[in-house]
Amino acid sequence: MTESEQPSVPLSTLLADPALGLRQIAGPDGEHRVRVSTVGTTEIEDPTPYLVGGELLLTAGVRLPLDAEGIDTYVRQVVAAGVSALGFGVAPVHEEVPPELIAACDRHGLPLLRLPPATPFVAVGQAAYAAIAEARTRELREISRAQSALATAAARPDALRSVLAQLSAHTGAWAVLYDAQGTELFSAGPRPASPTPGRVRDLAVRTIARVRARTGPAGRAAPAAAADHQGGTHLTVHTLPGADGDSTTTTRALGQAATTAPTLVHRQVTGTATVLLALLTSPRHALGTDTHSAGALVRLMLGAAPAEVAPALARADTTEAERCWVVVHGRHTPPHSTQASRPGAHPGADPAQLATLATALGTPYLHVDGAELKALVPSAPDTRPEAPAQAADLGWVLGFSTPAPASDLPHADRRAARALRRAIAAEVPSVVHTEDPLTVHGLVPAADARDLARTRFAPLDRAGAPGASVLLDTLRTWLTLHGSWDRTAATLRVHRNTVRHRLARVGELLGVDLRDAGVRMELWFALRWLPDEADEADE
Repeated sequence: MTESEQPSVPLSTLLADPALGLRQIAGPDGEHRVRVSTVGTTEIEDPTPYLVGGELLLTAGVRLPLDAEGIDTYVRQVVAAGVSALGFGVAPVHEEVPPELIAACDRHGLPLLRLPPATPFVAVGQAAYAAIAEARTRELREISRAQSALATAAARPDALRSVLAQLSAHTGAWAVLYDAQGTELFSAGPRPASPTPGRVRDLAVRTIARVRARTGPAGRAAPAAAADHQGGTHLTVHTLPGADGDSTTTTRALGQAATTAPTLVHRQVTGTATVLLALLTSPRHALGTDTHSAGALVRLMLGAAPAEVAPALARADTTEAERCWVVVHGRHTPPHSTQASRPGAHPGADPAQLATLATALGTPYLHVDGAELKALVPSAPDTRPEAPAQAADLGWVLGFSTPAPASDLPHADRRAARALRRAIAAEVPSVVHTEDPLTVHGLVPAADARDLARTRFAPLDRAGAPGASVLLDTLRTWLTLHGSWDRTAATLRVHRNTVRHRLARVGELLGVDLRDAGVRMELWFALRWLPDEADEADE
């Protein structure tokens, strides 16, 4: 335990005790900032070898030097040893506190207390230790309350956000969770003014990098925490261990910014929060699979239909009629260019990203494959999905279906995919599927429209490699992106010349000129009526 963590009480507590009758007669004001961790008595000329710092040192001046120079040396030595305050007992050696001692304490900034003759030194010690014990009890109670609140928060559906909120409430600090690139996953508490958030982020990124390297300056083991203090703002960062507690794989850090220095209570509470956040963002706990979900998976693998097991995955407080699902499709575009270039840097590799996205979407049912996302969100049938702003902050473009029962999930899946394509084409963070009966599709009988679409695209079956489905997907993507070769190539992750070659083949097989806007419009409507798309038009 460091000196700053020693149990202590403000000097003002002892001065306020009427039974002691202490009075400060020298030294700086601000006795609330001066803390006493122990009380010692000495009558030797140089007590410094026996001091540890933080003492209220009591003396009757038996061996106090007689001259001003000697007294000055005595005060200078005890100040250098870390003594918090000096208590001088008058009578029987000195009838009053020597003025040379008062002057020396003022000169060196040491609080000097006058003890009246009726106050035994041992009474001062007893009062100090009783006050320290009482303060320690209060601290333990505060720590216990905070730990209980953190544990309760960790059991909530939005566990990450709740834990940070409780941490901020019990420490008075802005609390923020980062990934290894400095992406802000969650934060709680009043956000400090610029540039403090940027300083916390930079400190977090540097600390994670040092921990991963395992060595700090001069080859020493790198710390798992770091602190910085500038302009009255106290910054702290604690890294969260990675898989199996291995610090070299850590990808997350907890940052804090406060206007006061952290106390022992704050450090204890932060330590508990750090452990909980590490558990909540670990691969095993990130998505929070419970026994009902595990049972549903077993039933699916043994042949049950999705509609049969869906009730086990829905919220317990919903009725059968209310159990609907929103399907979400997503495409990830990293917000930081450095992250995009780093090998293996995709959100599916980071449990913290998964946990953050799951909390933002309000569901544990996520599947992330590289830069692609699919999710199932429990929903009421009359609820319109809303895209969380945090998903866009993390680099996700999302498409949402409307709520659908489990039996209609394949249709909802296609609606979500179509909504995602529209979001990418419009360069917006998200699109929610809407049903609009006032369309040209409503003028054509569904069966006739499907037959027409099959006939229109039947020549593509003679395409050979890469196949009709690839050509159709390329055509659909190109039309969605308003004929942009580059954006189509980026979306399909192929070379732009490959896109040109495929579309030239489509035009050749269908006998059309894709440069004609009318042709493009005709093909766009026909695409909507292909068997895997027509479900939307049936509604």
